[in-house]
Amino acid sequence: MVGHTAMSITMELLRLSFLFAVTAIAEIVGCYLPWLVVKQGKTSLLLLPAALSLALFAWLLTLHPTAAGRTYAAYGGMYIAVALAWLRLVDDIALTRWDILGAAIALIGMAVIALQPPA
Repeated sequence: MVGHTAMSITMELLRLSFLFAVTAIAEIVGCYLPWLVVKQGKTSLLLLPAALSLALFAWLLTLHPTAAGRTYAAYGGMYIAVALAWLRLVDDIALTRWDILGAAIALIGMAVIALQPPA
């Protein structure tokens, strides 16, 4: 990001991180609700919000100006971190230091991919 100030790079990283986090939540909700239906016998009415959540997930991915493959690769880092947060907050399973280290590495990878200078 030649010619960009540290502040503009920080703001872009925060914007991308927020967008990726919301995208990850939409994807996880879209997959978790059918899991509840199949694995826990919950009402099949949960499939409607699941479908809407997955549609939102796909739309959110289109908001990025970079190539789809690069967007998916960078998004994967945030997905890992959000999935582990879900594990802790929703499934109430304690994270290990390895979970936290893995998420940190994935987030660094996300930043490297997302903030690379233009070709």
